[in-house]
Amino acid sequence: MALGEFQLIERFFAQSHVRRPETILGVGDDCALLAVPAGMALAVTMDTLVEARHFPVDTDPCDVGYKALAVNLSDLAATGAQPAWATLSLSLPEADEAWLAAFSAGLFGLAQEHGVELVGGDTVRGPRVITLQLHGFVPPGAALTRKGARPGDLIYVSGTLGDGGAGLAVASGGLACAVADAAWLRGRLDRPTPRVSTGMALRGIATAAVDISDGLAADLGHILERSGVGARVELEALPLSAELLRAASSAQARQWALTAGDDYELCFTVPPEQAAAVAALPVLCTRIGVIEAATGLRIVNGQGQPVTLSATGHDHFSGQQ
Repeated sequence: MALGEFQLIERFFAQSHVRRPETILGVGDDCALLAVPAGMALAVTMDTLVEARHFPVDTDPCDVGYKALAVNLSDLAATGAQPAWATLSLSLPEADEAWLAAFSAGLFGLAQEHGVELVGGDTVRGPRVITLQLHGFVPPGAALTRKGARPGDLIYVSGTLGDGGAGLAVASGGLACAVADAAWLRGRLDRPTPRVSTGMALRGIATAAVDISDGLAADLGHILERSGVGARVELEALPLSAELLRAASSAQARQWALTAGDDYELCFTVPPEQAAAVAALPVLCTRIGVIEAATGLRIVNGQGQPVTLSATGHDHFSGQQ
């Protein structure tokens, strides 16, 4: 017999692996009741993943569950917030028990790693769409925002860029490469690493931050617009993985790094005197440029000549990919 809505919730989502002391009432009632710790502000973010739009149809449902939480954790990381609670809205064409078991395993596996408790949500029949809202804590006045970059600040990114774009090309059959490299790049697409600890460590160090979900050029552009400044980015300074450089030309790799998105790394700015603090962070961060007073994004090659982008990043309503 097919599962009903409440049986589905009880079997796969009511038993969260995390129980936070601040939770007064979680899954099973009309509303969750949550107590924000004294001296903390509440950070709230939400992302939606649509099948065949944000993840290929053949994606392992365990990876879908993982990524649904990871992309939200990345937003909290860019704010310097500590994760706490999640709510989940799940639209499904059918109550596929095998899919649900794998999805919830991926979701709760990452939730346990970051201390996130699922406290509510909704399920409906429809196209496969996952919407997850995440809540976290940050001390008042300590949150990282997109506004605050100043001329002379150094621009850094965490990890490596372009892997998500290459992983999507692998998934769609547009990139042929060695089996091991293809699997690694696909893994970077399906299971990005949210830089939560790095974001928290940047409180009091970074002047502005954003997570790289739509491509470096677009996301750094948000910092520039909100801060009223410009930037010069050195094309050859972009950090690229060995797997990406083996799978694609350097020109294609850098294009993905600048515009493809789905990397979920952090881009942030710091005053020059904080360079040593950045070097001490738990993840490799690479200086890629500098904030300038003149507005606009300027990308230059190794000879200092300007580089023109053929695309600027992902936009849901522009028709670009």
